[in-house]
Amino acid sequence: MCRGGVFLKNSAHSEALVRGKGCFVDDVPLEDCLHVAFVRSEVSAAEIRSVIFPPDVFAGYDGSAVAGLGDLAVNPVIPRVAELPFPVLAQGSVFAVGQPIAAVLGVSRSAAQGGADQTGVELEMSPETRIEVARDDWCQGDAPQGVGQADMVVECDIGFARLAPNPMEPRGIAVQYHQDRDSVTIWHSTQTPHRSQSGLAEILGIAKDRIRVVAPNVGGAFGMKASLYPEEVFTVWAAFRHRRNVKWVASRSEDFLAATHGRGLHSKGRLGLSRSGEILALEAEIIAPVGHWLPNSALIPAWNGARILPAGYRVGAVDISTCAITENRAPVGIYRGAGRPEANCLMERLMDKAAKALGRDPLEFRIQNLVTDLPLKTATGNILDSGDYAGILRLLAQRADYAGMLAEREKRRAKGEIVGVGLAFYLEPSGSGWETARVVWRDGKVTVQTGSSCQGQGRAESYARIVSQVLKADSVQVIAGDTGVCPTGIGALASRSTAIGGSAVLLACEEISERLQAGETGEVIAEIRYENKGQAWGCGAYLVMVSVEPETGVLTIERAVCVDDAGVIVDAVGAEGQIRGGFAQGLGEALMERVVYDDAGQLLSGSLMDYALPRAGDIPPLRIDKMHSPSPMNALGAKGLGEAGTIGAPAAILNAACDALDRDLDMPLTSEKLWRAMQEKR
Repeated sequence: MCRGGVFLKNSAHSEALVRGKGCFVDDVPLEDCLHVAFVRSEVSAAEIRSVIFPPDVFAGYDGSAVAGLGDLAVNPVIPRVAELPFPVLAQGSVFAVGQPIAAVLGVSRSAAQGGADQTGVELEMSPETRIEVARDDWCQGDAPQGVGQADMVVECDIGFARLAPNPMEPRGIAVQYHQDRDSVTIWHSTQTPHRSQSGLAEILGIAKDRIRVVAPNVGGAFGMKASLYPEEVFTVWAAFRHRRNVKWVASRSEDFLAATHGRGLHSKGRLGLSRSGEILALEAEIIAPVGHWLPNSALIPAWNGARILPAGYRVGAVDISTCAITENRAPVGIYRGAGRPEANCLMERLMDKAAKALGRDPLEFRIQNLVTDLPLKTATGNILDSGDYAGILRLLAQRADYAGMLAEREKRRAKGEIVGVGLAFYLEPSGSGWETARVVWRDGKVTVQTGSSCQGQGRAESYARIVSQVLKADSVQVIAGDTGVCPTGIGALASRSTAIGGSAVLLACEEISERLQAGETGEVIAEIRYENKGQAWGCGAYLVMVSVEPETGVLTIERAVCVDDAGVIVDAVGAEGQIRGGFAQGLGEALMERVVYDDAGQLLSGSLMDYALPRAGDIPPLRIDKMHSPSPMNALGAKGLGEAGTIGAPAAILNAACDALDRDLDMPLTSEKLWRAMQEKR
């Protein structure tokens, strides 16, 4: 496929996806393959008394077989106060419904599942437990004194539902065992193939060069596929143990039960204000669930949920704490936004409540208190790099006709309609650290090998555009997601791949351009390991107008407008797609999505019959406007954009619903919840 004279290998496979000819993990053909099925706990807390396998299974294993394996590395973004094991199979105790207790191997998927279904497990119930595993806090000035001496104090307490990320392709791993060199090639549905390679080597205690990880077509991830899982580790262990090819692909129900959930935080905060509208102090407390084991990024939501505060606002003093606490539930990890939406909802609800208490317009009150001089080091140690925060709100007010929207709201309220307008400013920090790129020029044809990976974000298109801006290439081939070919990288998460990975591609292309201008001929290769100066902070604002049907409680988003500043935009079409996709997932969180457990720890929302996802008809038109403030933190000048909609949209929708009903609410804003709120008010 040709686009602007640039041939893209990954565009060719995009066409294959449209034609149903992509290659996902479950499509990988493996000869003489064993399949894995897991025996999972049916209770939330128990001691294992016995595991008895049926006599006709190919092989069955309980926790004793893998007791000597190593632990999974956890990103230490906040200090740990307790350690949790990484149970590939349960070690004497179970801590959640769905936790793997045992594994059965079969010569077919049905044989393996049949063996798992017939495996007998005796459990003795035990009490659920809660353990604090990590904690951090940030203080600047005397926030308690500031709140105590304030002319006015507003408070907010928000509980966030657990969410199931639900990528189109469930988790999966296919392992090809190489007899001649006692090594494996692994096809893994992952965001981080190099992390999978190094993590497996560490846990299994083998040399990394015996493991090659390939991320083929990956059917979405959203953070859920950023870590290794116990089931995946067992599958690789079994391939080495039996010297055979082995495959495991999760069902949708298994992902609901045992894949990482997102959100689930509980946030409390209060602002102390002067009569003139100055924010004197912020106190905030964040409590984050982490399930019963820690995926690699388990502590990120607790960290982001606190350190994003007080967002882009000037605050005299802050006292912010966060802690991560275990639950006898599925693990919690990063999900598109990963703590950013929770921080933003708390701050934006406080700003709305403060404006109302002061009798001020919410937009003008925000403009008064937004940071104006950047760069700025925040109380939580972050560097806000660039942007015109107040200018974003002014542009939003102009493009959305904010004054007309408010006038319409009052006119309709006078007729008895239930109508609300909601505003939210947001910040989106993208990742920090390094990425790699190897660019090869050969007779006008360019090959890019990147340490970043792809799971549907149009990465190849963006990188090819960067190449075309620097080099006059006849064709561009982008190769990603293969540890056997590509230079080592971190992967695709935290909106890092364009800002950091794209900068690596840019610098490699510039090096080749210089060498070509100097007369170099033939094959020219440049390999770059690029590390950014720090996080690039995207920013923006969302404005929505909603109405609520008084007889049913059904909420309708009538208008939605946003302004986003993602710095330098490489692929305008792809950027808009990211905004719209994030908005759709943000709407899902705001209006309908929720993982539900009963008091005994049983999952009640274990299928798409019970867990509501937004459909195309649920998504209203979204008007998108942009500002462009290049980031000084990376060579490309780009900022994160992939999580913008999930950060800004839920807070704006929540504020609009609270404005419509004139009361505090928690998400999801289901029709039942809104109807009951209206009855209580009446």
